[in-house]
Amino acid sequence: MVWRSVEPQRTDYLTWLPTLSNKPTKMSLEWLVAWSWSLDGLRDCIASGIQSVRDCDTSAVVTVACLLVLFVWYCYHVGREQPRPFVSVNSLMQGADANGLQNGYVYCQSPECMRCTHSEGLNQKLYHNLQEYAKRYSWSGMGRIHKGIREQGRYLNSRPSIQKPEVFFLPDLPTTPYFPRDAQKHDVEVLERNFQTILCEFETLYKAFSNCSLPQGWKMNSTPSGEWFTFYLVNQGVCVPRNCRKCPRTYRLLGSLRTCIGNNVFGNACISVLSPGTVITEHYGPTNIRIRCHLGLKTPSGCELVVGGEPQCWAEGRCLLFDDSFLHTASHGGVVEDGPRVVFMVDLWHPNVAAAERQALDFIFAPGR
Repeated sequence: MVWRSVEPQRTDYLTWLPTLSNKPTKMSLEWLVAWSWSLDGLRDCIASGIQSVRDCDTSAVVTVACLLVLFVWYCYHVGREQPRPFVSVNSLMQGADANGLQNGYVYCQSPECMRCTHSEGLNQKLYHNLQEYAKRYSWSGMGRIHKGIREQGRYLNSRPSIQKPEVFFLPDLPTTPYFPRDAQKHDVEVLERNFQTILCEFETLYKAFSNCSLPQGWKMNSTPSGEWFTFYLVNQGVCVPRNCRKCPRTYRLLGSLRTCIGNNVFGNACISVLSPGTVITEHYGPTNIRIRCHLGLKTPSGCELVVGGEPQCWAEGRCLLFDDSFLHTASHGGVVEDGPRVVFMVDLWHPNVAAAERQALDFIFAPGR
């Protein structure tokens, strides 16, 4: 006996298709046949899906449904949550008006200053800015920032006395008073290669100093003893045009740094000068998302930087990286003949802050917000 496969439906259709004399009609009938086969396949697929659902474990289906409901509820809750009245982050910095701009430097004259504000209103504003960023872009990678903002009060109040950033603490960042040069190797190498350029522009500026007045663009900071001057190119994320024109090569150099913080209120770049006999009061920086880089321009003996209780000395033409959210101080214990201690200071991103977090923090802490 010989078995032979047959296709009854296909054979039946094809046996009478050639008998049709009208060609368009023949094509239409062939299309109907194919369509009928497609419907049969779709019906079989639906039946298989229904059978799979019936065979599935009921407890697994219930678990998946509950997780889906919780996820929808969370998205709704986050999207609808509105902060209470808040202060503007932009008000944390004074505008360049007649009362705020002196010697080319933006002075803080507001009780709502970024460095001085510890109110609930600031946290509300930061959370509002984070929500706005997430709606424009994405919540992806924002877990650590979201956690930091929502629990900022607890973080700042419970930190050990050795490290207490005054404004914003990003959780789960490695903490150490000093960083190795390799932490931001590219930028360190760029700065050190241009040591002579920066030094020459400083020396030109310093010639304007006299005993009778403070040259335009320089700021005198309060210290318990001695004198501490700063000349800002970028102050809290804002360029100081008049000062930048006096140091054009140094300012252009900032653009070649890959990790320079230049778009939010935590970014600064300046020349810092300590006269002999100066001691800077111990203090904390505003945040732990940055590392502060000091390039030594003039470093007499007797000068010292102490961060988190660990002393270090500057060296001319070399960069020193540290986390200024740790308690820190600097001093110049030399004599007048030694001359001032001078460093070029620039704020760089902490190496463990991810690119997505940097973009979000630039948005949240933008000077114009």
